[in-house]
Amino acid sequence: MSKADSKAEDYIDYHEIIECITGALDAKDKYTANHSWRVSELAMRICEIIGLSNNDSNEIHIAAHLHDIGKIGIPDSILNKEGELTPYEWEMMKKHPVIGYEILNKSSRMKQISGIVLHHHERYDGRGYPNGIKGNDIPLGSRIIAICDSIDAMTTHRSYRSILSLEECYIEIEKNLGFMYDPFIGKYILEHWDNVIKPLINLEKDT
Repeated sequence: MSKADSKAEDYIDYHEIIECITGALDAKDKYTANHSWRVSELAMRICEIIGLSNNDSNEIHIAAHLHDIGKIGIPDSILNKEGELTPYEWEMMKKHPVIGYEILNKSSRMKQISGIVLHHHERYDGRGYPNGIKGNDIPLGSRIIAICDSIDAMTTHRSYRSILSLEECYIEIEKNLGFMYDPFIGKYILEHWDNVIKPLINLEKDT
């Protein structure tokens, strides 16, 4: 078996395990049901748009599937709360990237992926969490997942807010480039919104 074939087989094996793990999280948190899958599909498409290698794309795809795995360590009462979180509850929720990192970093084969998961709530302007890093100090995969996570969150139901239309979501992404999101990645997403991103979001909502 060639090295490329072996990597492809490992990638398939990873995703069989990941589906089981994210399924457990979906059962715990009703608001993340299918969220991780949708974010991973968006992330994979963006990797293709910006021309990343297969290895980098696969790594980011896996990280996107697992980006919220740390929510396993967050109390159900917070995850499934109807309405907005209190300041204390929000601080608890903000621990999930670190918990996810600690879970994944135990595996030598997940070191790179764990770093992507750790930083997926960082902001391009340095005002994110957990470490407040900014710009290109944030791993590329984390910057991609950050936008995908926001797109899915804005276009799906939450008890504390209404769903945004795709047009409203586009405007939110556009006005936050350079603040919340990497402007380089965001530019590619907006340029391909109508022919790639929008159809994918519509397909996911129909499945």
